[in-house]
Formats: sequence, structure tokens, C-alpha cells
Amino acid sequence: MVTTEPAPEFDLSGGDLCLDFINTLADRTGTPRESLTAYADLLEFARQAGRMPEPEVGELAAEAAADPAGASRVMVRAVRTREAMYRVFGAIARGEEPEDADLEALNAVLVEGLAKARLVRQDGSYRWSWAGDCSCLERPLWQVAHSAADLLASGRLDRVRVCDSATCEWLFLDESRNRSRRWCDMATCGNRAKARRHYERQKTALQVRESG
Repeated sequence: MVTTEPAPEFDLSGGDLCLDFINTLADRTGTPRESLTAYADLLEFARQAGRMPEPEVGELAAEAAADPAGASRVMVRAVRTREAMYRVFGAIARGEEPEDADLEALNAVLVEGLAKARLVRQDGSYRWSWAGDCSCLERPLWQVAHSAADLLASGRLDRVRVCDSATCEWLFLDESRNRSRRWCDMATCGNRAKARRHYERQKTALQVRESG
């Protein structure tokens, strides 16, 4: 059974927007915890990731309030797209070929977003934005799809990893010098693994003493 959490504070340790988005579902093979339960969560993810300024967040929040059915449809699509992306990058991390159907699901969102995309100048640099007449609720999802496409077309796929935790399944980019990073976050999964190893060593030592 999937549990939910109100007002999530998103963990952005994946190293890329699309991986952080995939990681909005935690403990996939344990007790899954969903962070995207409402359209407001999708906007909050985009805001925390630094991909959507406050005026756009407010604009889309107002549109979602005016069209709750549309916002619900976007959330269904967002979760489906996230899971397709998880299967794509999870397969790559394990040295396997992604399924064509999952790539097509990603492409469908990407093509839709690219039709509305444009480059804008901001503070001496450039960023992706959307056509001035576009107030589409799908905007945050388009950003994620664009990020996924950029990563897939990059030379960094050999750095995509799956957390070594037996239950976590979070994905991340291993930017360590010797490509030895094992955990999505040493402070959480890494420390839990260390604690389990310590417990097992103590348990074994106790059994040895008792048997002696």
C-alpha cells in the first residue's frame, strides 16, 4: 500500500532534474512513499528544483484551481511518465536496453513540449521557456521530459546508478572521481546500510561467544 506525505520537501540529490523527478517515489521495493499526490506537489517540485519562478508557479496554481479536472489529468500523466522514465533509466543503470514503449511515452511528452518551447535571455544567460500565449498545466512535465532527453543524448549515461539499498531504488548520477558512489544519499541509505552491517557483526560475535 502506497502512503502519502503532505507538503513534501523534495530530495534533489539525483544530480539531474529528470532523476530527481523519478525519485519523487521513495522506497519502491519496500513501503513506497509517494510525494506527488496533487498538482500543487508538481509545482512545488518545479519550484524547489529551481526550474520555475514564483510568478509562473502562481499562474499555474490559479489555472489548476480553475480547472481541477485538467490538473488531475496532468497528475495521472505525470506519474505515468515518471514511471516510464524510471524504467528507461533503471534499465540503463543495469546495463539493459529500455523498452520501446517507455521511450515512446517519454517522446510523446517531449514532442508536445518542444512545440511550445522557446529560448529566452535572463540575467545575461539563456533558459528554456514557453510560448507567451501558453499557460498549459503540463509545463512542469515538459521541463522534466526535456531534461530526460538531454541526459539520454549526453555522454553521461555510464554515470547513471541505482542506489545499493535493497528497498530504495532511487537513481542518481555518480560524479565521484573513481565512479564508486553506491548510495543515493550517504546520510540516509548509506548510514542505514552501515547500521545493518554493524548489527550483523555484533549479532555474529554474540553467537560465537555463546557457542563457545
